[in-house]
Amino acid sequence: MPSQSSSTSQNSNAPTLAIIGGSGAYQLLAEGVLGEEKDCRRIDTPFGESAPIHYFSQGEFDYLFLSRHGENDYSLTAPYVNYRANVYALKACGIKQIIAWSGPGIIDTRFKPGDFALPHDILDETQGRESTFFKNCGWGFIRQSNPFCSTLRESLHDTLHEKGLVHDNKSVYVCTQGPRLETPAEIRKYRLLGADLVGMTLAPETFLARELEICYSAICYLTNYAEGVEPRDFQEGALFEGMQNDEEKNRVEQAIRHFPELMKGAFLRLKQIESTCHCQNSMQRYKDKGMIGEDWREWMGKV
Repeated sequence: MPSQSSSTSQNSNAPTLAIIGGSGAYQLLAEGVLGEEKDCRRIDTPFGESAPIHYFSQGEFDYLFLSRHGENDYSLTAPYVNYRANVYALKACGIKQIIAWSGPGIIDTRFKPGDFALPHDILDETQGRESTFFKNCGWGFIRQSNPFCSTLRESLHDTLHEKGLVHDNKSVYVCTQGPRLETPAEIRKYRLLGADLVGMTLAPETFLARELEICYSAICYLTNYAEGVEPRDFQEGALFEGMQNDEEKNRVEQAIRHFPELMKGAFLRLKQIESTCHCQNSMQRYKDKGMIGEDWREWMGKV
């Protein structure tokens, strides 16, 4: 596992790409489908302790994996994830690119459960989450014309296309507070605002990554229709209380099984394509003005 020291972070042999996902994704990786696990540790940060960070080696590439919700089912729901500690810890490990694995619900019926989507934009409807590293600072006004990295999205799109998997390359993800699911009226509101997908995890994760000049993009496997989109009877004890039927459940499980091959394909493509994004220079104007230096650890505001 790369250490937190600045010298190690610059080590050319250290992983520069990480996956943030849920418990299901970790179980697939733990089976050895995409490499061998070399190490695992939590990292202390100014914002608390990170989730466990796993170091995997695949031969052609090494990468880190972090499960934001825990590794045994969902032990931590979205509102209570320490997003700042997780993103800070990955930066301390030398990570430059993050692929986020997420399973949102469907608002726009052009999608079906089991499809893949690559959001290009986001609505942040969360409340009270710590959403910046720069509290009480005079910087952080970062343009969000592309809140998800264009270079990562390109590699994921080309991989999905190559695998022949149903996917959409342009969708708006609305991030809600949770842990409760949304009401039918809220879903109607989000539809009017232009949202296609609804989940609870990508904000503030994507914004925090941009503050630390890390490329970040999400690949979504779509789990169910949001409340009120399709008529569904309430089923006690069932997954999502009946919002997902057996056929949809099978489609989603098949989508999850594609995760390792999709990650491998995206990793290899990233080695071959030229970066077209500006993510890793998002704080440049503050550096040019002398407000901050090159050591990102000194950018932090009040914890």
